[in-house]
Amino acid sequence: MLVARPRRRWHGVRAALLAGALVLAGCASPADPGEGKGGRVSASPAKPKRPNIVYILTDDLSWDLVKYMPNVQRLQKRGMTFSSYFVADTLCCPSRATILTGKYPHNTGVRSNDPPMGGFSVFRDRGNEQNTFAVSLQKAGYRTALMGKYLNGYETTKRQGSSRTHVPPGWTEWQVTGLGYANYNYYLNGNGTLTYHGRSPRDYLTTVLGGKGVDFINRSADAKQPFMLHMSTFTPHAPATPAPQDAAKFRNLRAPRTPGFNEPDISDKPAWLRKYPRMKRRQLLTIDRSYRERVRSVQSIDRLVGQLEAAVNAKGRGADTYFVFNSDNGYHLGQHRLVEGKLTAYDTDIRVPLIVAGPGVPAGKTERRFAQNTDICPTFEELAGLKPSASADGRSLVPLLHGRPVPDWRTTAFIEHLGPNYRHTDPDLPRKYGGNPPTYYAVRTANELYVEYENGDREYYDLARDPWELGNMWTQAPTARKAELKSLVATYRTCTGPNCRDL
Repeated sequence: MLVARPRRRWHGVRAALLAGALVLAGCASPADPGEGKGGRVSASPAKPKRPNIVYILTDDLSWDLVKYMPNVQRLQKRGMTFSSYFVADTLCCPSRATILTGKYPHNTGVRSNDPPMGGFSVFRDRGNEQNTFAVSLQKAGYRTALMGKYLNGYETTKRQGSSRTHVPPGWTEWQVTGLGYANYNYYLNGNGTLTYHGRSPRDYLTTVLGGKGVDFINRSADAKQPFMLHMSTFTPHAPATPAPQDAAKFRNLRAPRTPGFNEPDISDKPAWLRKYPRMKRRQLLTIDRSYRERVRSVQSIDRLVGQLEAAVNAKGRGADTYFVFNSDNGYHLGQHRLVEGKLTAYDTDIRVPLIVAGPGVPAGKTERRFAQNTDICPTFEELAGLKPSASADGRSLVPLLHGRPVPDWRTTAFIEHLGPNYRHTDPDLPRKYGGNPPTYYAVRTANELYVEYENGDREYYDLARDPWELGNMWTQAPTARKAELKSLVATYRTCTGPNCRDL
């Protein structure tokens, strides 16, 4: 079934108003009382109490892991789940750059994990560090902290050196490492001072971050300042090392056998995938083992969520604190004959968890309207009482969180990916048959996925009839619809600010 073209609609009036707003560094500006006549500062009304934000950003966490995370499920019960939240790029560094700035990869300039097309140095050299939600919130009086993972390339060698004691602007507290994938044997940069952590159970990174996060919450609450804690785990990114107490759990667990698992016929898939053989028993056992390790490893994240919630509640700040649970991208394990990875435009990789609980957020609600990682920055700005900048490619989700009427909302999501990836030093280098597609641009609608590869291949799936993306219907799609989708992708590829939001 082919659906009607998504309407190009948004909040044109609001965008026009925001375009004239005063914008500070970051994707938003603090509300400013301004000046009265004669240059005198006007009296401003008393400001309402500003909420705290605890943002847990995980690495490669797919939706099929959430059912093993009881604290996250409790967060769903007391908050809102975005069932149609998509990332703009399924690679770590581009996705995280988008989260921090509210801009698509083609506007941050971060298209990969490594220079010259991405990585920490490109993010910094293009001025993005001056334009993050941390900069804006700190200027507005927030205590801000980033703990865990920052951006790929923040640490360029196997041992962190003096060149990576750099602390970007906007962060009151900085507890970051670049080599935390194994959760052991890493140097943690604590506000510019390096501390080595080895192999003992107390060195397990997620555990270390939990203790530091609780300490930050306690100190911020005691100082009576609003705070934003960005807790950024390396887990469950491969090797998906579990905490010691979780290493033997879930012994009989297998990876989900969805309809697309080890897909029988991929003759309609693009050329890069058509050559993949059906997986044999040894590969299936490896996939099951990887899934068990991923489930085991997220137990530490789930405890972290509960630990941070308990700390906030102990300080009496639960009623005015937002908890946001999220992932930078998804992950496939066996779907479409793809052994293990995340670089495709399929829903396994682009659709990830976003769960929000806090003041004014209805309990147990599922929000089906589209959201993207371009929206995180504007959302945090508005939650903090700031005006999201008209230059952000995303828009604030606060109206949806608070149940305010929203006459128009986006009906599409845009995904862009630079490929293939052959850099052997990249922790996201795909393994054999893991999925390493060429450069593509994709549009996801409520009932469609359209993928446009740079080499000329195309994919089109009717998700109303084929939610598992088994049958590529591109050759059967109406000519007019093909033209519409091509035009939409072409517009997205060069859009900026309001031009992205109006699609």
